[in-house]
Amino acid sequence: MIQQQTLNFLKDLKKNNNKEWFDSHRAVYEQAKTDFREFIGELILRVSKFDPAVQLQEAKNCMYRINRDIRFSKDKTPYKNNMAASISPGGKKSFGAGYYIHLQPGASYLAGGMWQPEPVYLNAIRQEIDYNAAEFKKIINARSFKSNFGSLSDEDKLKTVPKGYDKTHPEIELLKHKSYIVVHELTDKVVLSKDFLKQCSTILNAMHPLNSFLRRACD
Repeated sequence: MIQQQTLNFLKDLKKNNNKEWFDSHRAVYEQAKTDFREFIGELILRVSKFDPAVQLQEAKNCMYRINRDIRFSKDKTPYKNNMAASISPGGKKSFGAGYYIHLQPGASYLAGGMWQPEPVYLNAIRQEIDYNAAEFKKIINARSFKSNFGSLSDEDKLKTVPKGYDKTHPEIELLKHKSYIVVHELTDKVVLSKDFLKQCSTILNAMHPLNSFLRRACD
């Protein structure tokens, strides 16, 4: 389970986002990092039971660095206020469909699918939905899907009709998406609960049919 000290560190980091404070609290950070890494390692084992494509991944290859890339940002704070990991067949650097966990006090969540895929893959996904609309709608209308995510996220959704499709297409609203992702928000109470690992596994399992469909489309 995730330890309270890990969330406490992230809360304190938000208030003291500078190198001097971070360096003086590096031991606390390393403890929080180890806590998160061990959790991700256990989560990979759980996920690999229903999605064998991720079973060879190691936690360290799925976790994102806490340092921010400030080269082109007006915000020059050096560190993120969260810990995050992407569990997918290619680890955090993979472009493919996978599972994402974001740990941040008051703003934690689980997500999955494909975020802003490159045009060639976005076109392939739209084509797969066009050809197999009934299958895709069965996935996003499943009880476990709707109870955990409600619906696909509308993030990046087009207001116009995507190139190559007619506005009268029966699935035009599904084809307008530029990201095919789902999100499940998490309270701090849930994150710190003893059965958090089990809950994460259940939620990510509900994402699996979507990820399988997206991966097939992009193969």
